[in-house]
Amino acid sequence: MKRKFASLFAGFVMLAAMVFALSAGITPAKAETTYQIGTDVTFPPFEFANKHDKYVGIDIELLKAIAKDQGFKVNIKPTSFNGAVQAVQSGQLDGMIAGMSITKEREATFDFSKPYFTSGVVMAVTPNSKTTSLKDLRGKKVAVKTGTSGADYAKSIQKKYGFHIVTFDESNDMYQDVITGNSAACFEDSPVMRYAVRQGTKLKIVTKPVENGPYGFAVKKGHNQKLLRMFNKGLADMKANGEYARITRKYLGAKGSSDTSSDRTFWGLIKQNRSALLGGFEETVWLTIVAIFFATVFGVIVGLLGVVPNKFFNGLSTTLIYIFRGLPLLVLALFIYTGIPSLTNQKIPAFVAGTITLMFNEGAYIAAFVKGGINAVNIGQMEAARSLGLPFGKAMRRVILPQGIRIMIPSFINQFIITLKDTSILSIIGILELTQTGKIIIARNLEGFKVWTIIAVIYLVVITLLTWLSNWVQRRVRL
Repeated sequence: MKRKFASLFAGFVMLAAMVFALSAGITPAKAETTYQIGTDVTFPPFEFANKHDKYVGIDIELLKAIAKDQGFKVNIKPTSFNGAVQAVQSGQLDGMIAGMSITKEREATFDFSKPYFTSGVVMAVTPNSKTTSLKDLRGKKVAVKTGTSGADYAKSIQKKYGFHIVTFDESNDMYQDVITGNSAACFEDSPVMRYAVRQGTKLKIVTKPVENGPYGFAVKKGHNQKLLRMFNKGLADMKANGEYARITRKYLGAKGSSDTSSDRTFWGLIKQNRSALLGGFEETVWLTIVAIFFATVFGVIVGLLGVVPNKFFNGLSTTLIYIFRGLPLLVLALFIYTGIPSLTNQKIPAFVAGTITLMFNEGAYIAAFVKGGINAVNIGQMEAARSLGLPFGKAMRRVILPQGIRIMIPSFINQFIITLKDTSILSIIGILELTQTGKIIIARNLEGFKVWTIIAVIYLVVITLLTWLSNWVQRRVRL
């Protein structure tokens, strides 16, 4: 029996070692010619994906032009603004360019380039709104986007004008909150708001730009100083040769660069973005399959540890299930993707971090129903097997597990469905699954309702098919 315990424990140790190898075996962030640069690709006209699924915008084109001028390469990593900030702080990324305002607070943790753009904050309301000045905001709600100059400005004048702040992660969500009447106004960087209005967003700007703030390229404080020097040198060259003026004029001119497609119907949006949607769907499915495989291995081992007649292993199983079921998936993802690299100085690719996150979280639930499935088998079955002289391991393998598996199979399929849905949360660390793809599409055309409807239908179709499969399996198991 002790051998069985030892083999189970060895299996668990091997799994833990594999996970550690995935995270610790990644090459440290010492890029020589190619730098990993984070950006928020939902901040047009500075960074967004065009209808050809290419990342464009003032920041993107300027960075690529500087890289070409200075002889280095960049690999753009699309993520949220907050995700990019944390990734740079943890060393996952070498730098970020995302319309990031240079402030004293941020200078405590980042080194900034020389300013490459200066922007002001404006207030926007619905076309028929009676709110036309800051004085009209007293007692009302104001929408802002986290991490922006607009959010900082709103906080600085909140007490003076007596309004309430509502915070969003995406610009389109902020705009929709005003359009639907939940908030009276929103604060946004002037060029970003003007782009949105030009795209057809039903808002109007009612104030002049204020709190003009400089944007800068950022690296972790004390790190990547060579990259910072090359950016500054390249920026000076771009301004001297007229390339900087050409790029800004391209996106901020009278016409500007925008999604001018006339077909904004559901079918038109599907046709225009089918390659992006297909790519996001494929990433979602692939991530789900890989994650559920490792989650099953982890869950079965932890679940079996919970039913062997050994108090230590029982306690270990209970503790692991308690920890990983208790942690919110978002917190676990950020801890693995940004927290661990901060401690180890080792990079973890977003896909690997996402897989490990789902493995622990979903594996904890699998472990729980593995324990439940085994415990659901009548205890007399084990007693009868042992009375016939079968050792514990053989009795478990030959008698208990075949009966327990029949109970567990539907739960395994249901867990696959849950894992598929949980992949959407991993957009926070920049994985280009279906939800992140939707955010990028919306940033370009600001058709939030229609795009999210398309995304929802895709999820529903897949989940419905999996549910039918689960029901079919349950009927077969009962036969």
